[in-house]
Amino acid sequence: MDSATAREQVLDAAEELFYGRGVQCVGMDDIREASGVSLKRLYQLFPAKEQLVEAYLERRDARWRGRLAAFVERREDPEERILALFDWLEVWFGEDGFRGCAWINSYGELGATSERVATQVRLHKGAFGAYVEGLVAAAGLPGTLAAQLFLLAEGAMVTAGITQSPTPAHQARTAAELLLRGCRAG
Repeated sequence: MDSATAREQVLDAAEELFYGRGVQCVGMDDIREASGVSLKRLYQLFPAKEQLVEAYLERRDARWRGRLAAFVERREDPEERILALFDWLEVWFGEDGFRGCAWINSYGELGATSERVATQVRLHKGAFGAYVEGLVAAAGLPGTLAAQLFLLAEGAMVTAGITQSPTPAHQARTAAELLLRGCRAG
């Protein structure tokens, strides 16, 4: 097995286990067993668990943001794209195995002790915030709206992770509609 294939197998296993059970509950032996990659090869690819967590978050970020953008871009109207963000959250929250936001979960477990994890979380949240800013700018709305929408989305993620319900996305969408109406009214 070449290194690229082994790396993908390890990351697939890490994502399933870290997201499903939590980072601290999963050992490298668990990753080895789930991936089918030898422990020696695993440590060649990721000399420390922290590096594996970092790679897992980085890869998940690209896929997560890609899925979000693909969903939102199906809408033509710029304001509808803003609301589609919350529609996508509702779909995501309703998926089998949804356990909340992987970055918030990882930060809660390791953010205080792992600068690598904290950096990945900040990068992800920064990119998501910039994406929301772009949606707001494309709709010609005040830039201050982006921070409010970002907080609605983040709050919905945390609440959905705790309640295991897609309802917070719908509630956040309703609040976003009110904010958009307020902006339109002046």
